[in-house]
Amino acid sequence: MSDDVINPQDVDLSRRKFLIAATTATGAVGAVFAAVPFVASWKPSERARAMGAPTEIDLSKLEPGQMVVSSWRRQPIYVVHRTPEMVAALTKNDSQLKDPQSKDSDQPEYAKNEARSVKPEFLVIYAACTHLGCLPKQHFNPGDPVVGADWPGGFFCPCHGSKFDLAGRVFSGSPASTNLRVPPHSFQQQLLVIGVDESAAAVAARVEPASLSSNDPRGVA
Repeated sequence: MSDDVINPQDVDLSRRKFLIAATTATGAVGAVFAAVPFVASWKPSERARAMGAPTEIDLSKLEPGQMVVSSWRRQPIYVVHRTPEMVAALTKNDSQLKDPQSKDSDQPEYAKNEARSVKPEFLVIYAACTHLGCLPKQHFNPGDPVVGADWPGGFFCPCHGSKFDLAGRVFSGSPASTNLRVPPHSFQQQLLVIGVDESAAAVAARVEPASLSSNDPRGVA
């Protein structure tokens, strides 16, 4: 992950694109980021990701309040390191949401909770509006004048006006009918792995040590 933290300006997503990695010639993803720092990093090549290889992100440099943009299977992914205040505010949005419990939305079972995540502080979502697939802008600051004085913070799609909270849950009155989708993902300490389910990662972690026995030289100190 690059050590540089960029404070991006508000840009129309439908008109401008930027390259999100110098080593990935085909990895252009449109994005708009305002008011919060932005970091972008990933390891696998674009071709490997397109074929479904997991994408790994080092979270050690992603500060609370920051967002990183990556991609998996040619789809942009947003990863947000939520602050404790962001997490606490999620409970206040339920009455304003179409699907507060994510019963009709797409996410792995382990992310079917209020934070829609394995770890409450990290949000991992597909960066595509569930209305027509546009890329929502991040407007994390409550009361953002672009969205409205009563805005609690989250994502706003400028194309048709859909609004999502900081768990990717859609607000009532939005054209989008369901919450932003959550991809399969898991955590290995400070490493986020997109494309590997948390359940599969947990099984692998349990099986690997058990496979080493006293008869195996690798298991003898």
